[in-house]
Amino acid sequence: MAQVSGSKRPLAVIAAGGTGGHMFPAQALAEELLARGWRVVLSTDARGARYAGGFPAEVERRVVGSATFARGGVLAKLLVPFRIVGGVARAVLSQLIDRPSVVAGFGGYPSIPALTAAWLLRLPRLIHEQNGVLGRVNEVFAKRVSVVACGTWPTALPQGVEGVHTGNPVRATVRERAASPYIEPGDYPMSVVVIGGSQGARVLSDVVPAALALLPEGLRQHLRVAQQARPEDLERVVAAYDAAGIPAEVESFFDDIPRRFSEAQLVIARSGASTVADLTVIGRPSVLVPYAAAIRGEQEANARGLVEAEAAVLIREPAFTPEALAAAIHSILTQPQAASRMARAATALGIPDAAGRLADLAEHLAGPPS
Repeated sequence: MAQVSGSKRPLAVIAAGGTGGHMFPAQALAEELLARGWRVVLSTDARGARYAGGFPAEVERRVVGSATFARGGVLAKLLVPFRIVGGVARAVLSQLIDRPSVVAGFGGYPSIPALTAAWLLRLPRLIHEQNGVLGRVNEVFAKRVSVVACGTWPTALPQGVEGVHTGNPVRATVRERAASPYIEPGDYPMSVVVIGGSQGARVLSDVVPAALALLPEGLRQHLRVAQQARPEDLERVVAAYDAAGIPAEVESFFDDIPRRFSEAQLVIARSGASTVADLTVIGRPSVLVPYAAAIRGEQEANARGLVEAEAAVLIREPAFTPEALAAAIHSILTQPQAASRMARAATALGIPDAAGRLADLAEHLAGPPS
């Protein structure tokens, strides 16, 4: 697509928040639209803004009032509707002053004000669902937008709603490492990356160090681990790796996941939509542990394609023991050709141009520049 010329550039309001799972694909669309000459505004709440550090500096941040019924006490829950209404009012005023060409929602409660304002003002609008099952907010808006873009295919949609498969947009730092050559396992330092989503996962801290400690010494001595863990788990995870004699970097957040994935022989992770997208674009074998408490079973739906393609091993939480994980790791890291096949199978599922596909939809909705 050619860049838009002229003094009046189209404006996209991108509404997202809650976790990195919403923010990372939103960032990818922002990067793509900026490259096409658009102006971009990110509409999120204070919590979502914590994951906005990777957004380009040209993206204006608008922090709006929002809330969720999932956290806080009785009083906090009673105040939720008032906070959302206040956020909607500010979003309406903002969109009247600076009229967007399109509003794109990526889910999470912080996307409600901007999407509701766009619906009230009858502005072009779309939602993007990262998972194979609609989240709560996207389910509400699915029949109130022009397009439902789907990151995982197929995605379960309400009756009468048709989705467009765009794939999950990945950030430029991921696209730069698309289909990176895979160095198969061998008798040399091997990198194992462990990530439980942008907020970490306690079960991975409980099981992964213990599983790696069960591996034969001849394999264990070649391992180098990078594990993301919750702040409250850091000390005990570090101690577990020290006791096992396994070199490990343990942090609460890694801001260079694309590099770490590209250098890894194996990734052990939750099957959040952004993680799955990164794995398929870069192309790496994985052991996936879907979040058991996910009400809609979306993480298992996300993992289905990789598992069916034999690019990943799925272990459900009830079966996720050190012994089961050690067996899966041993199988992958001691069969280099099979590991390479897993990497290729993952790459075959990748959609590195998903951000471009989504930007095409946004431009189609917006219509020709005025």
